[in-house]
Amino acid sequence: MTLPDPQSLALIDNCTQASLDLLARNLTPHGILAASRTEAAVARRYTRIFGRDAAICVMAMCGSGVAALEQGAVASLDTLAAQQAANGQIPKYVDPEGRDADFWYLGCIDATLWWLIAVDHVRRHGRVGAAHWQDEVQRAIGWLLAQEHQHFRLVQQNEASDWADIMPRSGYVLYSNALWYEVKRRFALEHAEASEHHFNHLFNPFQRDLPEYHRARLLRHYARRGRRDPALYLSFVNLSVVGDEGDVFGNVLAILCGLADSTMARRIVRTIDTARACEPYPVRVVLHPLADQHPLWRPYMARHRQNILHQYHNGGLWPFVGGFWVMVLARIGQPQQAWHALAQLARANALDDWRFTEWFHGRSLAPMGMAGQSWNAAAFLMARRALEGGAAAWEPGSQ
Repeated sequence: MTLPDPQSLALIDNCTQASLDLLARNLTPHGILAASRTEAAVARRYTRIFGRDAAICVMAMCGSGVAALEQGAVASLDTLAAQQAANGQIPKYVDPEGRDADFWYLGCIDATLWWLIAVDHVRRHGRVGAAHWQDEVQRAIGWLLAQEHQHFRLVQQNEASDWADIMPRSGYVLYSNALWYEVKRRFALEHAEASEHHFNHLFNPFQRDLPEYHRARLLRHYARRGRRDPALYLSFVNLSVVGDEGDVFGNVLAILCGLADSTMARRIVRTIDTARACEPYPVRVVLHPLADQHPLWRPYMARHRQNILHQYHNGGLWPFVGGFWVMVLARIGQPQQAWHALAQLARANALDDWRFTEWFHGRSLAPMGMAGQSWNAAAFLMARRALEGGAAAWEPGSQ
């Protein structure tokens, strides 16, 4: 095993303990909160159990060996399942007391995706059997199948309907469909091969071979028109509109979920590296942020001046995504680079006396968002586990 220098390793050890401590502090009897309870966090509803945040935390807590965290992983999934909609959708968030289930403005597609992935993880590494949440799982899968195009076998969504909730990605979205393929693999759902095929033809339309399906050929024509190959998957594909801003999280998940072959995976990593998106900390989530003159710009992106250039989802630096970046480096066989990135991630979490800042300005590195962000701690723990070959790290597969 390639290990970092003693000073970096000590920092990583300190961050490991601080991460476990933060998760323990943010845990309630009903599950894990998105962030530590402060006046600002209460006002912005960060003291809720979020589908996506909690699921990522569940994957770190289950397999941690800490009894309270192991129990909190199951409680988090239980609380979300208790507020599942009749049609099968998992809420964006719920109140810790089981009230105030919220489903966002246009439907939050990734809460259901992440919940299913976390359920599979706990079934594999926790103390629940395959029958646990069985009815809720079937309803959740049924809801997602209702969002799936019956030929492309990719899920469809409105804009601003996933974790990047004030970005104009819509139609077929890279991030959501990487997770959908992961769900298909973990639950042995039908048509996974078709999903993989169309994923790689729609989001990477610069290949030489033409898709067989005539509507796929038209979408590819629009996606390619006037663009160079960005050496990344496009962030979304819609009729005559695509996203080439460089979605780092979506591309990282495409690698982790087994959609990118080894050649494509290395192209993606090289492109993100060349853009210096991981300096000084991993990782900026957009390589080419959208200015207000860009054709994809939406007025809602300027709300509270939050999503302007190099901020929030439009080029901000998110430590939790940095954890997934470390996992990718480990996956493609770059352990030295991965340990270095993990040490840098520990430094980001340690700033301002272990603030675990939600995100940083992409240029000035000013700390932004909420303190005590649970998924920062969780992604760090998952990344370290992946580097050390832990069985309870990210591991796609079928049941």
